[in-house]
Amino acid sequence: MEKLLKILKSIHPRADFANETALVDKRILDSLDIIALIGELEETFDVEIGVEYIEPENFNSVDAMAKLLKQLGADL
Repeated sequence: MEKLLKILKSIHPRADFANETALVDKRILDSLDIIALIGELEETFDVEIGVEYIEPENFNSVDAMAKLLKQLGADL
């Protein structure tokens, strides 16, 4: 989880990723952020995030992202 938070903080240093549950819905993360985030997550956690997983509910919170990564076989 620490690696995930570090990646998110590198994208938006001032966002409260630990407590926010609507990162996409509130446009804290926009489409370009999501593209950059997916690349970082795939590289860091050695997973492939297919287009079928690119939905707001998978990126609205740190918990949702962690759940997705675990589902894809990442070792958090």
